Amino acid sequence: MKSTLKLSLIAGLLAVAGIAYAGQRGGQWHEQCDPMMGPGSSMQGHGMRQDRMGKMDPARMQARMEQRDAMLKAQLKLTAAQEGAWKTFTEARKPAAMQTMPQRPDPIEMAKLTTPERLDKMKALRTERMTAMNAAMEKHEAATKTFYAALTLEQQKVFDVAAGPGQRGGKGGRMAPPPAPAAKL
Repeated sequence: MKSTLKLSLIAGLLAVAGIAYAGQRGGQWHEQCDPMMGPGSSMQGHGMRQDRMGKMDPARMQARMEQRDAMLKAQLKLTAAQEGAWKTFTEARKPAAMQTMPQRPDPIEMAKLTTPERLDKMKALRTERMTAMNAAMEKHEAATKTFYAALTLEQQKVFDVAAGPGQRGGKGGRMAPPPAPAAKL
């Protein structure tokens, strides 16, 4: 047999075996391939980095937030007069709003609904979740602006660097480019 014909037969055999294997798995390929869709993944902020991060339990998240707050407070060198604004700022950032958000619907109850009913239920839950998230974000924004106004110009510069792009408080996290160097006059 010619080598080209052998290679074609082997490739065809492997393709058929792959399709047969996928068929035995019930077509649930996404549970193996996509960590966001696999069993037990609730897509609650873990995303595709779940393998490295592990599950972030609320106590661990709270400890990390308190550690970052302590570092920021030390960098800002707050006065006694600014303590009230600091307390309001840190209280507004606590994840209490996340605890009041609607949980994922019960799959057994959802299975009893028709497709249009399921879509309506998911839309209502999504609207409720977005309303809660927006309220929490608005509270955080107001507290941040109030706290920022209580800072001196020097403290505002420190805060801008700590909460700017590429930092924990800004968009992008570690993937964002570092801030541009200050312009020399």
